[in-house]
Amino acid sequence: MSDSTPRTVGELMHGDPIVVRADAPLAEAARLLDEHRIHGLPVVDADGALVGVVSQTDLVRARATDHLWSSWPGLSVRHLMTAPALTCRTDTPVQEAIGLMELNRVHRLVVVDEQGRRPVGIFSTTDVVHHLVGSRDV
Repeated sequence: MSDSTPRTVGELMHGDPIVVRADAPLAEAARLLDEHRIHGLPVVDADGALVGVVSQTDLVRARATDHLWSSWPGLSVRHLMTAPALTCRTDTPVQEAIGLMELNRVHRLVVVDEQGRRPVGIFSTTDVVHHLVGSRDV
């Protein structure tokens, strides 16, 4: 491993994540995903603690499911989110995080603070690919 090879999630993650509240309407989650050109959002409660994740895939599934689509206006993010969210910390080794994503067939992990409560970043397959473009090591 060379000195420029990232060793921890904190070296590759995107910090200061865009989040959505669990009680927000689904339309707000869709707007945030579209506006920021991202594929998933950490979902937080009123205190800012992580309670789940909502993704573009979740919204597409709702559109494809008649009873969910007919209820769309009355649904909140909490109705579609995946909970609990898969998480890691900034000091998690990159290889461990990649393995966790592969094992669970997900595209992102929410990076949480030392207490494991608040989202501080997102580590995604996109971060790994961006790094691969500049380096053969991950």
